[in-house]
Amino acid sequence: MISKIFLALSFFANIFLIYLLNRKKIKNFLHLPKIKKVDITSLNQIFSLNSISSNLKGPKENTIVKSFSITSDNKIVGMTSDYEAWIISSLSKKSKNIFEFGTCSGKTTYLMALNSDEDTQITSITLKPDEVNFIKKENKDSKISFRNIKNESIYDKFLFTNSNVEKKIQIIFENSLKFDEKNFHGKMDLIFIDGGHTYSVIKNDTEKSFKMLNSRGIILWHDYVPGKKSSKDVVKYLEEISKTKKISHIKNTSLCYFQNK
Repeated sequence: MISKIFLALSFFANIFLIYLLNRKKIKNFLHLPKIKKVDITSLNQIFSLNSISSNLKGPKENTIVKSFSITSDNKIVGMTSDYEAWIISSLSKKSKNIFEFGTCSGKTTYLMALNSDEDTQITSITLKPDEVNFIKKENKDSKISFRNIKNESIYDKFLFTNSNVEKKIQIIFENSLKFDEKNFHGKMDLIFIDGGHTYSVIKNDTEKSFKMLNSRGIILWHDYVPGKKSSKDVVKYLEEISKTKKISHIKNTSLCYFQNK
């Protein structure tokens, strides 16, 4: 009898250990993405490769971008990957009016400014650090995502501050929930949504973005990662609206996009 109990306990202990070692894979399996994955060339043909030889292909000239890296000492959270940053930088090269929800450290803002034309206008909205204590969590909002808003809204100076491209950038220090987008209606070539990841904020920023987009404009959303707790509300909202809007998920990234055509 004791041996049977011991064997049963050992069995469940092993199952639990297997779960602990593979919980990320298991969570990802249980949260299968509902938005179709597409190759980057579906977004724009600038991302198709030039054939150099029978076994080598290279980037097109208009996807050669200016870039930079910063060390982990900066302790900046929630940054785009190098591949994602390259996509955004390449699209910035062909955009005259750009809007960003969520400045954070200003890394992506800086990349967009470095790679866009001299006359491109970039507007980015963020909370002032001293306004963070006045924001409120809605019932639908993820606790982790709400906490991350506070963790990422700590900057009043940015990576592009005092750079030679700062003149192209306008920062709006305001809660995006209170932001009046009417002056931007139908004007934006490119909109990058990477602000608060709570349901109420992602819904607000997206609804305003659809009004701000011009006839051929592109919206990019960051952090579509099914199974990741801090992305829960982003995933939930995007999968809801994907039933009525043609939204695609770019392979090997956490980026989703919508394009007016």
